[in-house]
Order: sequence, then structure tokens, then C-alpha cells
Amino acid sequence: MKIGIIGGSGLYGFDDIRNPRDVTLDTPFGRPSDAYQCGEVEGVETVFLARHGRGHTLMPSEINFRANLYGMKALGVERIISVSAVGSLREEMAPRDVVLVDQFVDRTKRSADHTFFGRGIVAHVAFADPVCGELHDQVAEAAERVLEALPPGPAGRRPHLHRRGTYLNMEGPAFSTRAESYLHKSWGMDVIGMTNLAEAKLAREAEICYATMALVTDYDCWHAVHEDVTIDLVVKTLLANVEAARAIIRLALPRVARPGACACRDALRNAVITAPDRFPAKTRAELDLFLAKYFPAK
Repeated sequence: MKIGIIGGSGLYGFDDIRNPRDVTLDTPFGRPSDAYQCGEVEGVETVFLARHGRGHTLMPSEINFRANLYGMKALGVERIISVSAVGSLREEMAPRDVVLVDQFVDRTKRSADHTFFGRGIVAHVAFADPVCGELHDQVAEAAERVLEALPPGPAGRRPHLHRRGTYLNMEGPAFSTRAESYLHKSWGMDVIGMTNLAEAKLAREAEICYATMALVTDYDCWHAVHEDVTIDLVVKTLLANVEAARAIIRLALPRVARPGACACRDALRNAVITAPDRFPAKTRAELDLFLAKYFPAK
């Protein structure tokens, strides 16, 4: 089984990949964020993509999520572990903690970019549980072992694992106002970021298992004691998080690559509502990567 890794801020490459080769793709939705770094990690075929491009050249609103996920599907990826920097909206989710997100709330203005469908073909996938439960639990087991082995930080606190959390996806690129931060906290949100919701939706349509490993870098700007979020603060904490994220992925990959029995691989079954004889030829051709399984070409 081929596993995809999408690296966020601070994670622009995966040094553990053996025999790496870059694969550049064009897709019906344009160019992905960067070349895909392909090779093996712990004996597992792995495809890495830098979400913001190598060197961090893309703002969240500039990321071509559809191209990124289409490319993963075209390369044969069946499961994706997403690594993402987030701000915390809860006291107990402290900087350097890892949150394995299991729910999302959308506060973006880009819903049209969060689906492969449209242009004459309509599909509605189930999204009540937006991450793959099997993949989530496998990553959690690895994360728990890695974090337990880490030394305590400067305050004497070892990074914690949080197995559940709701990710509020804001638009960006500016961080929250203080009023927004208080509002999101009052809603019961756990962490805030700018990227992962689109990936989760597109992965579901592509029938790829998806899980988010959220790395807490700051307390947004709601906290009365901790300093408000700045890019310097984010980067400093993120660099400390990245090595832990790499270790978690290395440990998780052999287990993640085993065949599973989740429903993600059949997410499009009965989801396409448009009659096949009404499929526009151009759209059908663009989406054949997803549709051929259920609507073989005549």
C-alpha cells in the first residue's frame, strides 16, 4: 500500500525517504503545490508533498488543494497522513502538543474549491466522520509511544497527545483577531488552522483514507498570560515539533500500510446523483480517475 504524507509549515521534505525521486504532475485542476517526493520509508512506498511548496511560497488561500489530492490519487496513494501547524483554543492543548483531529468546522469562503465535482456531475459524499477511524487510531498509537519517550520541555512538561479535537478552518492568511479567537473558543473549538478541511473533503471524494496530525504552536490570541501569536513564535515552536512528527510517521508507517477494512475506499459508491447519460464528456474525462470504478467506459 502506498502512503501519502502532506507536510505543512516547517515540514517541506522528508529526509527519511530512501531512493527519493521527484515526480512533477499536471492535473485537470492545474499544478500541485510542488513536485511529489517519492521513495520508501521503513520499507513502505511513500509519497511526500509540501503543502505550501518547498521554501513556503504559497499562502493558504493560494494552495491548489484539488491538484494536490488529485496527484496523490494518480500516484496510487491509498492513505494520507497530514501534518499541520495549529493554534490552540484550549488551555490543556499546549504548544508542542499533538492533536489528532477528528472533526472540522469550515469558516472559509472557498467551498467550490473543496470538491472535484460540479461542471455537470454532482456527488454528495458522507462526511459526518471526516477522518478515517482506522488510520486515526494507528497514528495515535505511534504518537503516544513517541511522545512518552520525549524529555520534558523547559517548563518540565512533556508534550501530550490529544486523541480527539475539532479543527476550525479559518481563511487566513492573517491570524485571528482577539474577538474572533474568543468567539471560536466559546463555540467549543479545540484548534484553529487554515488548510486541512479542504484536504479531508477531497480525500473522501478520492476514496483516500485521511488523518490529521495537528502540531500546536501557540494559544492563538485568547490567552491572558501567553504572548499573542506571531510568526516568530510559530516557527520557533514548529521546529521543535517537526522532529517529533517525523518520528511518529516513521513508527506509524509499517502499521498504516497494512490492508484495512474502513469505508473510505467506497465513499463514492451511491454518492454520484447525476444520471450517467447526462455526464458532460469533458467533465467525465477529467474525473475518470474517480468515476471509472463505478461507471466503466463503454
